[in-house]
Amino acid sequence: MKIKIVWSQFAENEIDKIYDYYLQKAGIRVAKKIIQEIITEPNKLISNNLSTQIEDLLLDRENKYHYLVCKNYKIIYCIDNERKLIQIADVFDTRQNPIKLKRTK
Repeated sequence: MKIKIVWSQFAENEIDKIYDYYLQKAGIRVAKKIIQEIITEPNKLISNNLSTQIEDLLLDRENKYHYLVCKNYKIIYCIDNERKLIQIADVFDTRQNPIKLKRTK
């Protein structure tokens, strides 16, 4: 069974915010390009045996969270081996205070 990538509603909302920001600041072409890069970045996990950094700021959570970096964004995810899922939990702008990463839905 192939591993599937699933985006949480919270992560999708963050993608929408990023799109809106770049749409206003840089135009539709730039907004679409950045969002496309963020959305396709997790596909690399499947071919790289899921090896990425653990997110130290979220060690207190029940799930073990990892992250990928794409542009100025951390794509935060956890792996559900039982269900063969990569669950994208958040897309976090690394230019923010890192403590904000601990926010909850």
